[in-house]
Amino acid sequence: MEKNRYTHTNIRAQKKARIIFGGLVWYSLAVISVWMNITSPVVSAQQVTLPAHVDMRWRLVGPFRAGRALAVAGIPGNCRVFYFGAVDGGVWKTENAGLTWESMSDGMKNPSIGALAVAPSDPEILYAGTGEADMRSDMTYGDGVYKSTDGAKTWVHIGLEDTRHIGKILIDPNNPELVLVAALGHAYGPNSERGVFRTTDGGKTWEKVLYKNPDVGAIDLSWDPTDPSVVYAAMWQARRTPWSQYPPDEGDGSGLYKSTDEGKTWIEVSPNGLPEKPYGRIGISVASGSRGEVVYALIQDLKEGSGLYRSDNGGRSWSLTSDDPRIVTRMWYFGRVFVDPANENIVYVPNRSIMRSTDGGKTFVAIKGSPGGDDYHFLWVDPKNDHRMIVASDQGTTLSLDNGKTWSSWYNQPTGQFYHVATDNQFPYRIYGAQQDAGTVSIASRSDYGEITFRDWYSVGAWESGYIAPDTLNPNIVYGGDTYGGIFRFDRTTGQSQVISPSVLASFYTPAPKRNYRFTWTSPIVFDPHDPRTLYFGAQKLLMTRDGGLHWQTISPDLTVSKSQFKNQQALNEVEKSHEGWGVIYTIAPSPVRDGLIWIGTDKSPRFCKGAA
Repeated sequence: MEKNRYTHTNIRAQKKARIIFGGLVWYSLAVISVWMNITSPVVSAQQVTLPAHVDMRWRLVGPFRAGRALAVAGIPGNCRVFYFGAVDGGVWKTENAGLTWESMSDGMKNPSIGALAVAPSDPEILYAGTGEADMRSDMTYGDGVYKSTDGAKTWVHIGLEDTRHIGKILIDPNNPELVLVAALGHAYGPNSERGVFRTTDGGKTWEKVLYKNPDVGAIDLSWDPTDPSVVYAAMWQARRTPWSQYPPDEGDGSGLYKSTDEGKTWIEVSPNGLPEKPYGRIGISVASGSRGEVVYALIQDLKEGSGLYRSDNGGRSWSLTSDDPRIVTRMWYFGRVFVDPANENIVYVPNRSIMRSTDGGKTFVAIKGSPGGDDYHFLWVDPKNDHRMIVASDQGTTLSLDNGKTWSSWYNQPTGQFYHVATDNQFPYRIYGAQQDAGTVSIASRSDYGEITFRDWYSVGAWESGYIAPDTLNPNIVYGGDTYGGIFRFDRTTGQSQVISPSVLASFYTPAPKRNYRFTWTSPIVFDPHDPRTLYFGAQKLLMTRDGGLHWQTISPDLTVSKSQFKNQQALNEVEKSHEGWGVIYTIAPSPVRDGLIWIGTDKSPRFCKGAA
């Protein structure tokens, strides 16, 4: 019967549909389930009474598979207690070296953690900066800085609410009330609350001590913990566009700055030996015990010259130590460097793998990569024992107690980011979703054994960012998406996943005018509620298949851009040279009431109604 099902001809191909579309619809869902304590049967048309609604409860169903983290911290000399901050999951703490993790931020207003620091002089005091600062196209903004004085049990909001994205926090090694914050600012537009901020009273008041303009923010800070009077700051001009493109737009405002009075005043570092501007993102790290003289700068040059640079005289002159492609790939997403606190010649650069140099940054060896995580962002090394370290990655956090020979698991952190969720028609039903940086998952809504474990979930063949659409007629068939137009048909009975994309997939960096179809990071895939054989897929045009993706039909014109909106041909030519101005369909909603009525949400179009065959 399954074979016969996809031999039907398209009896609806000529049927007129009404396509209504409007502005971009953003939403994000978590993979959780709901139960209701109701004694009588409930049918779909029944009105939910207030008591029934009150009795609804949330329950976590998994998976315990970590999501992206950018912030980690530890307590010097303590081999058991570590912290990490998830970009969508708050602050977590372990007291058994990563065997288990406990959420410590349930009372926080904002769960997106961009920076985290423990006071060296009092491990009960922590500061957390909210809003991830990796400038991805899928990112969550924060609401400033939080402080804890009881080992992360409780938190108090202490200001800088409009900074949105925070990249680094430094706490004075002797005074936990003196703190520096690197704030990147709004990702999608200009604002004034960005740059480097300083407090001397534990966050009661803040002073903006380094600021260039509303388009340039701060991304990194570093000092010598034995002499914090000398501080270095990296400024970065980066902007996310409202349309879909892989890297951010970067300007010429980035630069490296130095303070010799613990952040009160700043001067730009000498360019002697550094590449020619403009720069992109910069990562900095000061060697402990060098009194601010030995400094490493990982510089993304927007022309040429990206690499790791070292200064042995406090930034007066620099030399290129390495331009290894493995440490400068996608600098806008990584862009960090860390010096071992016990040896100025041991240098770590997190990227697709964790790269380590033992010769002052001249050569690098990968000490950790896939499997077990990829795309690494931040590293904390215990200053009292440099064999102990914890790393933040796209797959949460892992830690090592033996100099990187072995690492803890990331399958114990329920911090995954899910774009969309769906359920099938089985009983008990299964829940489906695509987890950023980890792929798809199908989870049982209940188990025969009183708990839902890792045995109750599995992958359904697609990738990290797409919609999931379980087949309404056969629960063993699942359709799932990928970035920029990938779509797959997964068969649970065979375990095989078939590529059914309507066109040859374009790379992340292919300009929009060069693509036959324009897709976004998370392109919509939706079944028609009136015909379970009809599946819709959104590009700049609405696509439809009725034979499981073997053939696709375009059933609408371009719903996102019209040449008539440009004033002249020159303006149109400029747009055609870049991504700018090109829109995509972000959501598809066929009416459950009226057959043939489809609502479309795009990221830039005006609202109007149009007929299509």
